[in-house]
Amino acid sequence: MSSTTALTFQPTPGKIRELIANRRPGYCLDAPFYTDEAIYKLDIEAIFGKHWIYVGVEPEVAEAGDFLTVEIGGESVLVVRHDDGSLRAFHNVCRHRGARLCEEKHGSVGNLVCPYHAWTYNLDGELVHAGHMGSGFDASKHGLKPVHVKSIEGLIFVCMAKDAPADFDELAKIMSPYIAPHRLKDCKIAASVDIVEQGNWKLVVENNRECYHCVPNHPELTISLFEFGFGYAPGSNNTEAIEEFKRIVETSACRWEGMGLPSREIDHLDDRTTGFRTQRLPLTQAGESQTMSTEVACKKLLGDLTERALGGLSFWTQPNSWHHFMSDHIVTFSILPVSAGKTIVRTQWLVHKDAVEGVDYDVNTLTEVWRATNDQDRKLVEMTQRGATSSGYEPGPYSEYTEGLVEKFMRWYIGRLNAVIG
Repeated sequence: MSSTTALTFQPTPGKIRELIANRRPGYCLDAPFYTDEAIYKLDIEAIFGKHWIYVGVEPEVAEAGDFLTVEIGGESVLVVRHDDGSLRAFHNVCRHRGARLCEEKHGSVGNLVCPYHAWTYNLDGELVHAGHMGSGFDASKHGLKPVHVKSIEGLIFVCMAKDAPADFDELAKIMSPYIAPHRLKDCKIAASVDIVEQGNWKLVVENNRECYHCVPNHPELTISLFEFGFGYAPGSNNTEAIEEFKRIVETSACRWEGMGLPSREIDHLDDRTTGFRTQRLPLTQAGESQTMSTEVACKKLLGDLTERALGGLSFWTQPNSWHHFMSDHIVTFSILPVSAGKTIVRTQWLVHKDAVEGVDYDVNTLTEVWRATNDQDRKLVEMTQRGATSSGYEPGPYSEYTEGLVEKFMRWYIGRLNAVIG
């Protein structure tokens, strides 16, 4: 089987189309998909420029005038809480000479004032002041350029396309009952960490979408996970254990759904424009949370929850996020591409807004599992990125038992590229 490597690839439009057309189902991608800047630019245009991108949580913009900014492949988007309580989003670019309106990641404003020449916009994005422009200047034609913004129970998504994928509303309708009991809007961010990984964003997603690597690489994370929770190859030596795991999953799902907590798997990772998947799975040992002890990290539970052992609700979205909801805290992850070989992975831990640090929770206990896991994943992604630059690299096969979600991501990715380039 032939292979196109980063050393031989010439990034013409025809070659890129050929690579896309020749992608072999069940195998990872040719090297240029991970290393070439021309394909990276296509990813930014076709994937991050046209789909719903997860950017943060509503507690970051809790009050009127609060804002957050996020960099998405060289674009800066500004999300702000309007006076009426709704969310608005704009390109973070002044309509005068293009200066960034807000350089900080977070802040609070009355109006949006450009630091260069003081052009001033209200929270609707309307230009309300522009000095020295003369009587013939029409301010109404120079408002901020809007960006689509929607929230699913406190998870904020933006879309920079002119026409955003319409299926997001259906996704929100499906997911809201799963997420709502955890009351994310009534949480606060207890910790936030950005990791810069020297790897392509797709390698970060591939790594996230499988747990084939978990047992040898994630000793902290696997303390709370059942061995068969994320894929397994059946054999004569594990038949009874697998059947027992299936029984635990079914029994737990029935009990949780009886409590008003939707739990059963929904998987649309590769058959929708806005791909997603969700499932609530039991945790092992104490079964309360993704911590080293498997007990809750925060004594004050989320929302109106009264039981600690509610497993872990996972929610994945294409192309850039995954989230874990437990009884006591929430962990959210976003992928923000920087270049063909560099990606920011942002992790945020949320607890009940009334939880008191040092009394109800300890930040180290809350974050230690995923801080360790993220660093381990960073190393795995970076070693894979280095391998992709080798002349000896050739796409290898996915495990049908443990890497099925990776294949679904790849099918979605290739499908979305084809939808743009034809």
